[in-house]
Amino acid sequence: MSVQKMRAQLLNDYADGTFKEVSVDRPVAGKGQVLVRIVVSGVNPIDTKIRAGVAPYAMPELPAILGTDLAGVVEEVGEDVTTFKVGDEVYGLAGGVRGLQGSLAEYSAVDVNLLAIKPKNVSMREAAAIPLVFLTAWEGLVDRANVGAGQSVLVQGGAGGVGHAAVQIAVARGAKVFATASKSKAAIVESYGATAIDYNTSSVDQYVAEHTASVGFDVVYDTVGGKSLDDSLVATCPYGHVVSCAAFGTHSLAPGSLRCVTLSGVFVLLPMLSGEGRAHHGDILREATKLVEAGQFKPLLDSHTFKLADAQAAHELQESGKALTKIVIDIA
Repeated sequence: MSVQKMRAQLLNDYADGTFKEVSVDRPVAGKGQVLVRIVVSGVNPIDTKIRAGVAPYAMPELPAILGTDLAGVVEEVGEDVTTFKVGDEVYGLAGGVRGLQGSLAEYSAVDVNLLAIKPKNVSMREAAAIPLVFLTAWEGLVDRANVGAGQSVLVQGGAGGVGHAAVQIAVARGAKVFATASKSKAAIVESYGATAIDYNTSSVDQYVAEHTASVGFDVVYDTVGGKSLDDSLVATCPYGHVVSCAAFGTHSLAPGSLRCVTLSGVFVLLPMLSGEGRAHHGDILREATKLVEAGQFKPLLDSHTFKLADAQAAHELQESGKALTKIVIDIA
């Protein structure tokens, strides 16, 4: 039986950082896997960092196929798989890191624990924009901080990828939500049910005083890092909770320690890298499907369109910072 082929974008050299479209062997579904025909690949900041060779904790050995998020159709079911069948439309944060093939290809053999059925009321393009940002937001707000009704929540960078997901999850769980954003993006966070705070015109002391009577927010989710995380430690109420998916710098914890604040880090790639906790990712995506189908979560897509051959241009747009939010690449 001849080996079937597929198109893929291959990275051969981190120093060069240039994709090359190639024809490679199509994978087959192994035990606990399904073969997914990828319809759309999602682009995240981590994808560009991996391609640039500046994410040593996640970079695969080269040559490699990158791409973390995907949405597609199950074409083949491997041994011991009972949760999916051929023809199912699925989505997930499924690869593109050490040891796992990415989504810049026509097919991928994916661990079923990393997938969920795609929401019925969104397109494949919208579905591919959801996994990484939703998982990151949920792990921080729900798994770590257990956000619920009546709490005040501040999202730093509320119009960004993880930020817009965090705003919507917090609103859906009944919290009173505030979000920092530039003036030009205030309407985005307000459309999701949050109160916008212009970080260019209002200092942390000012917006804490205005919105919490100087008490502080119950939960602050920092998606930006750097000074934003420092501000978050000041913006939290006594015994509050700061969550960050961008805590990669050096910070003084004194402001938070004096308030007895809990600080939690989120590293959403860990289950893919370690192999532990993957089933929980599938569980979270099933919660995402429920929220999307209930009209409580809507991904924010950039208007640019890219095909598999345009993967380099898609990455360059992501790196430029000029994309609205999530960039996706049409594979099919």
